[in-house]
Amino acid sequence: MTTIDVNGITVGIESFGDDGAPLVLLAGGTTMLSWPDALCERLAAGGRRAVRYDLRDSGESTTADPEAPAYTLRDLAADAAALADALGGGPAHLAGIGVGGMVAQVAALDHPGAFSALTLAGTRAVAPGPPDEDLPDHDRAAMSRLFARPMPDWADREAVAEFAAGGAEILGDDPAAARAVAARVWDRTPGTAPPVQMANQLGMVFSRLDCAPRWRERLPGIEVPTLVVHGRRDRFFPVGNGEAIAREIPGARLLVLEEAATAIPGAAVGEVAGAMLALG
Repeated sequence: MTTIDVNGITVGIESFGDDGAPLVLLAGGTTMLSWPDALCERLAAGGRRAVRYDLRDSGESTTADPEAPAYTLRDLAADAAALADALGGGPAHLAGIGVGGMVAQVAALDHPGAFSALTLAGTRAVAPGPPDEDLPDHDRAAMSRLFARPMPDWADREAVAEFAAGGAEILGDDPAAARAVAARVWDRTPGTAPPVQMANQLGMVFSRLDCAPRWRERLPGIEVPTLVVHGRRDRFFPVGNGEAIAREIPGARLLVLEEAATAIPGAAVGEVAGAMLALG
């Protein structure tokens, strides 16, 4: 892992594969660890340079004030384009997961020349908050359980990891995997202040981000090959959100992971990597 300065900020990155290979840029949701190690390794083995990165206010990227971010969703999209340019090798395959998928959609629309392909995993085509009437919202029962829990002591690594494991159980993800990732995220978080920890562990900064104007209506203008990956059991962004994206981007392929929820499970890594490599 290292950092690179682009667009006036510092971005935390980790690179897998040959530096001269075609670039697959993986936008975190919010940290780079949203993308499994094994998936990055599969992409590298398939002849790609896989570079995963932290969004602002997470990991090794610039952290300022997660409670009052002085940037917008479109700034995050511009970060992706600047990072693709700085890493070189021509237009990149851009992939985004969760809120990183929102960044990726806007980046592909605002900076089309920077990207040659698009993968959108576990995301939706509207900003945080109430979705459009034709899109399924968060599962209410799951959200009630998720947000009824008391916050952990953010200075206690084990308590934070256990909190993440409990959230994963509610959302239908693997608690053991979530616990391990949360501990790694904690190790990379610059401090134990609750707003900073929540930006890293929960992506709460996104609820305060300016995401206007809407971009869903522009999706038919995406002209690069697109893969939409979604877990059938996703209770946070139910699968209808991924289905809508795949319908609205011309020629997009929809890959539904029948046994997955919000995270890409280890058992699905090979299938997802294969589908991404097939995009080019």
